[in-house]
Amino acid sequence: MTETFYDVMRRQGITRRNFVKFCSLTAASLGFGPAYAQEIAKALETKPRVPVVWLHGLECTCCTESFIRSAHPLAKDVILSMISLDFDDTIMAAAGTQALAALEDTITKYKGNYILAVEGNPPLAEDGMFCMPGGRPFAEKLKKVAKDAKAVIAWGSCASWGCVQAAKPNPTHAVPIDKVITDKPIIKVPGCPPIAEVMSAVVTFIAAFDRIPELDRQGRPKMFYSQRIHDKCYRRPHFDAGQFVEEWDDFGARAGYCLYKVGCKGPTTYNACSTTRWNEGVSFPIASGHGCIGCSEDGFWDHGSFYDRLTNVGAFKAIGVEADADQIGAVVAGVTGAAIVAHAAVGAIQRAANRGKSNATGESVKAGGE
Repeated sequence: MTETFYDVMRRQGITRRNFVKFCSLTAASLGFGPAYAQEIAKALETKPRVPVVWLHGLECTCCTESFIRSAHPLAKDVILSMISLDFDDTIMAAAGTQALAALEDTITKYKGNYILAVEGNPPLAEDGMFCMPGGRPFAEKLKKVAKDAKAVIAWGSCASWGCVQAAKPNPTHAVPIDKVITDKPIIKVPGCPPIAEVMSAVVTFIAAFDRIPELDRQGRPKMFYSQRIHDKCYRRPHFDAGQFVEEWDDFGARAGYCLYKVGCKGPTTYNACSTTRWNEGVSFPIASGHGCIGCSEDGFWDHGSFYDRLTNVGAFKAIGVEADADQIGAVVAGVTGAAIVAHAAVGAIQRAANRGKSNATGESVKAGGE
């Protein structure tokens, strides 16, 4: 009989109380309410561990480096208990023919029931000769393994969009995996790398509920990619107040002002960096004093300097403090000028109205109605 997630945890000495805590923490990491913790517990008590095949194409392995540092839930809990990582040629002990035999065994034994996780992308030029794991073009290997997978996850911006390997002039003709896998939905988890907890939460969701999470129009899980980094950024009040860093190490930089004028792409980037953060929730790039480079957005690598201010009038269909990705539409980094101006104008109007109210009543009213 195949062991369930709960069976494995009990065998490892985990108490029922700690198991319930784990389910509650997992529900919270997915953005669900307390009621979902019970559903997750029930699913993990009855479902067998999910076999996972993890492939590597053109990439730098930063997605794996991120994933193994997951804290909520711990990567060891996901890898050792919730899923059965049957093949990952980067971190598995086996090598050569032994590793390839493990891959063949997994996709045959668990046909239609395994998850395919892909890190990196396939190059198509010269019949795929620029990436030949196991002596075969990666694109060929990708098609074969994807054929009978129950779900496909594109880890990082390389697999999701192409990333720097696809930068102009792209001599290897590197493409995102959806250009090769065209017959099934792909869960895109972009970022360079993605946030560790986002990665483990996506795997947890599939393992617990036996379905893929709700995706936006670009194939990203809405639970983590529905809002702009700008909307939850702790520097946002400085943007609304018109307080910007003008030059590195000026007064504004030391005072924590908004980084928009020195190139921050937070207003056009959809990710959970400003809420989930990195390194067990300790920080994220903007908190470290550097603007967001938009690494989870398609084409970020070909949009000029990371320090160029967003100026182009672009494709926003709706302007709102908390407009999500579907409301705004397919937004490309570098097309925010109109939104920034309109957003700043709204803030200015609000402040002017409040000043007028203050003058009329003699009361002190904070800008923005706060």
